[in-house]
Amino acid sequence: METATSKLTVLFDPPFWVGLFERESGGRYEACRVVFGAEPRDSEVYAYILDRYGQLDFSPGLPSEGTGERTCSPKRAQRLARQQTQCTGIGTKAQQALQLQREQNKQERRALSREAREAEETRRLRLRQEKRREKHRGH
Repeated sequence: METATSKLTVLFDPPFWVGLFERESGGRYEACRVVFGAEPRDSEVYAYILDRYGQLDFSPGLPSEGTGERTCSPKRAQRLARQQTQCTGIGTKAQQALQLQREQNKQERRALSREAREAEETRRLRLRQEKRREKHRGH
């Protein structure tokens, strides 16, 4: 049976509060970074998850090392949860996923700006040619 796990970490990344969504399913790890601005209340975070989780732009999937199907005692699970809430910062796997997403966005921006630049150059060329034709009409 395949399991899927999701995790949200809200942390202060000066000067803004940031939410780091991480999900792992099908042997793939994906991450998404969301800027909240001011410190969000629990109800705001919950409403954000309910309203916008489907619209989040997750990074391309990285292969994840399978954690396996292990169950632990409730006390151990409680200790692990406490450790994770006290731990601040972004994990290296999340940083790699976000870096990959930034690289892809940069490539898309470069392609779009190149197309826009070429379109502007062709428009200017047509304008120059039209002006040249207007001068040779023979008034």
